[in-house]
Amino acid sequence: MREGFQDDLKQLDGRLAAMAEAAAEAMRRATRALLTMDLPLAEQVLSGDADLDDQRASCEDEAYSLLALQAPVAGDLRAVLAAVYCAEKLERMGDLAAHIAGTARRGHPEPTVPADLEAVFAELGEVTSAMAERLADLVHGEARGGYAELSRADERVDELHARVMATVTAPDWTQDQRIAVALSLLTRFYERFADQAVSVAKRLEFAATGDLPG
Repeated sequence: MREGFQDDLKQLDGRLAAMAEAAAEAMRRATRALLTMDLPLAEQVLSGDADLDDQRASCEDEAYSLLALQAPVAGDLRAVLAAVYCAEKLERMGDLAAHIAGTARRGHPEPTVPADLEAVFAELGEVTSAMAERLADLVHGEARGGYAELSRADERVDELHARVMATVTAPDWTQDQRIAVALSLLTRFYERFADQAVSVAKRLEFAATGDLPG
């Protein structure tokens, strides 16, 4: 029975890793759609968001089944409960990527991001998608140290967010205020995506070690 339980845990981990990879791809595509005014790509991200919702439901069903049938304790219990927590956060990350895609769709065919901020948003997309990809590695590998690593990446996202906010609130800002509002919301979506990723890394490390980092 113990061996079967471990197999079920591995399957649950596989679902979580797949969710992290899906969130990373959604963010990467959403950013590309935003910067290239690619409407079909934005639509793909939006329509694909339901898949992450379904994956979260599957993770929760499997986790609750393990809790009911196996009554895990100690480390195994932490792992199962972490799966429920992390699945919720990963689904939220997918929602945030969809919000970015939705912004790209609403602005089409006009660009939402001014040329002088394109590099900043490109980096935001790269850093955040890499954070989600790293979560998939942490699920399958050594989770210790993952929280500190993603916290450093989150600091870079905060720096980029601050740069955008300084730009759109500067006295010499000449763009329409609607653009300033849209950019402020967009950077907030990236910032929240990164925050969720850090939360997942923190819970994964706690599940693996029994010590809450931070």
